[in-house]
Amino acid sequence: MNMTNRGSGAWSGRRVLLLVTLGLGACGGEPPPPPGTAPAGLATEVVQAVVLPAERELDGIVEAVNQATVSAQTAGRVLEILHDVNDVVPAGAVLVRLRSTEQRAGLGQAEAARLEASAREAEAQARYARIRDMHQRKVVARAQLDQALAERDAAVARLAAATAALDSAREGVAYTEVKAPYAGIVTERLVRVGEVVSPGTPLMRGFSLEKLRVTVDIPQSLVGQVRKLGRAAVEVDGRRIEATGVTIFPEADPATNTFRARVDLPPDAADVFPGMFVKVRFVMGEQSRLLVPKSAVIARSEVTAVYVVDEAGRAALRQIRAGAAFGDRLEVLAGLAAGERVALDPLAALQSLASPAAGDHG
Repeated sequence: MNMTNRGSGAWSGRRVLLLVTLGLGACGGEPPPPPGTAPAGLATEVVQAVVLPAERELDGIVEAVNQATVSAQTAGRVLEILHDVNDVVPAGAVLVRLRSTEQRAGLGQAEAARLEASAREAEAQARYARIRDMHQRKVVARAQLDQALAERDAAVARLAAATAALDSAREGVAYTEVKAPYAGIVTERLVRVGEVVSPGTPLMRGFSLEKLRVTVDIPQSLVGQVRKLGRAAVEVDGRRIEATGVTIFPEADPATNTFRARVDLPPDAADVFPGMFVKVRFVMGEQSRLLVPKSAVIARSEVTAVYVVDEAGRAALRQIRAGAAFGDRLEVLAGLAAGERVALDPLAALQSLASPAAGDHG
């Protein structure tokens, strides 16, 4: 009779474990036998308190440090548009070409004027040299030397003016090819082929992904500590990105009593784009936290749990309340205490319970 009762109790324990395992979906196959003693080879880790920064979480928006509207710098008709919205362009890539007939005609005139000025300057230099030599030999009067000197200086000045005009004409031709000021992405095209533009007409907008930052409003009650420590991190889709710098504006918004801050992200932050909504964690001090490896945590639906191994080597499933992620580790807010041991591989812990060595010892 006692044997029957003991067998019924063991079966009841098996049913409880079966329901818990099916709810978590950890095995994905046959339900395991009841819990027993885990084998000595099961990898475990003792949970310990770690002193980490105490943080305050605020909402922020990602923006590009380099964002600009490219405008026309000369007049002309749009001849060709080489890039459009969402195109990734390197620095110096041609975005838009304008009709350059007038500019090239002006360049030709400037080149001809420069050649003429150069020839006249050379002639004036040679004449001045002859007159100076003759004056030294007392052949010509001083007035003739002064006249040759003035003509030489005038020729030098005309050559300088012609050179400047040539540079300007070349620049005008260069303006007919509108180029990207830096590597980035085109976000908006503002003209079409055939349109006539003038200096200052907006052509395209874009931004660079090489340098990004997050703008966030900090409450007045927190700004002193944030300014003092100057440390923050950005959380994007569960991934933590340490900020490279924090800049706080010196003036508060009188309507909200908040200070605008800019949190700089490291170069080429992956999967972060302007306009994204992110969480910004500002360091406010230090705090003791319990951390466990992410690999030890089972997350199914609304249940988060770990396998806790006692001193006798028995593994038991325990639900926890998880907090923030710190690299490859997860904070435990409730459900575990410092000094307890958790299995690093939940699947291995589950399989160990199903092994013959994990049978009952009743």
